[in-house]
Amino acid sequence: MDTTRRNFIAKTGRIIAGTGIAATIPFAQTMARKISANDTVVVGLIGCNGMGFANLTNFVKQPGVECAALCDIDENVLDKRSKDLQDLTGKKAERFGDYRKMLERKDIDVMIIGTPDHWHCLQMVESVASGKDVYCEKPLANSIRELDIMVNAARKYNKVVQVGQWQRSGPHWKAAIDFVDSGKLGNIRTVKTWAYQGWMKPVPVLPDEQVPAGVDYDFWLGPADKRPFNRNRFHFNFRWFWDYAGGLMTDWGVHIIDFGLYGMKAEAPLSVMASGGKFAYPDDASETPDTLQAIYEFDNYTMIWEHATGIDGGPYGRTHGVAFIGNNGTLVVDRGGWEVIPEKENGQYKMEAIPPQRGGGRDLELHVQNFLECIKTREKPACDVAIAANTAKVAHMGNIAFKTGRKIYWDKNANQFINDDEANQLMEPEYRDPWKLPAV
Repeated sequence: MDTTRRNFIAKTGRIIAGTGIAATIPFAQTMARKISANDTVVVGLIGCNGMGFANLTNFVKQPGVECAALCDIDENVLDKRSKDLQDLTGKKAERFGDYRKMLERKDIDVMIIGTPDHWHCLQMVESVASGKDVYCEKPLANSIRELDIMVNAARKYNKVVQVGQWQRSGPHWKAAIDFVDSGKLGNIRTVKTWAYQGWMKPVPVLPDEQVPAGVDYDFWLGPADKRPFNRNRFHFNFRWFWDYAGGLMTDWGVHIIDFGLYGMKAEAPLSVMASGGKFAYPDDASETPDTLQAIYEFDNYTMIWEHATGIDGGPYGRTHGVAFIGNNGTLVVDRGGWEVIPEKENGQYKMEAIPPQRGGGRDLELHVQNFLECIKTREKPACDVAIAANTAKVAHMGNIAFKTGRKIYWDKNANQFINDDEANQLMEPEYRDPWKLPAV
């Protein structure tokens, strides 16, 4: 790379981090590589723990895909995942502690983002601005305003963005929605969505401590508030703290609520109200509610979300799922499969029962395959950024209703809550200096 080019990229990286994305960044035009059907797709991973590496594993198992680089703020994670990747592929990947350095590589076609939710917006916007297509872990972002920015960025730079709500690529999920579309269930008056997570135990209260060796904790915090290091807020458990995520409502909710919306061909609700709290583990370290119910009002039906930790006794004997409750029967679907439970009238079934139809268990792999095909055809993927943004927006509405403690009303055309300054303020993230919300 020549000196002029290197200086330009370094300067632009500083602009992105410090003042927002400039409207005229020409990265997409200068760095994007057109990928033909026979080309090798080169990927890089930002955030190598948990689902980040699970996603990468499914990428490198596909023919014609190789990983060139790994990025993480924890050198201990980088050590482990570098070895894991080499064992898996036989090849070494370049290591980075700062994802902006990795974005300088022109040969990388796809960025996989597996970082905590509060980082998704910055990293996704900067990735598409630098000419990369993106596979982003769910939920798409940690605020409603960030979601809008991310959709705008994907469209502005004409990039393919797939979000990890991988049920969208699952054959049995699609079969269930096709049945809902058939009209056989009759008028659907209620959609239930839920996640009961019995494996989740209390998050123990731990004292703050020194940052572990090899961890760039200030960079991990990024745009979030400055806080002392505490293991409860780091790696997996970040999900249960408002600074970084939205609890089970956004963590599992975007998977399950997505199909409640998909089956009803719905976008935004008219209103939302929610109630819950820390009822299972009132004294543990987490902030987000371990028990929550949210009711979404649509034109001719309601959708209910509920979650609970520490117990598995969800509706219809399932730990998670979606139930479309119609006049003739109820269709229930989860990751294991789907079935139809008929209603009775005067002792007669109103429709034919459908016994459990098993799922195939390859939804994530198929989701990756769908994305790889779309980066070659330039078509929208199964969970395009706009789909994921709408679903995450609905999930965030549930959290906002919980925080305000009242019923809130949504104006779809104005993209804000009606006559509710508090709720509208909760749509906006607060970034810590020097990080700025991207301007697209």
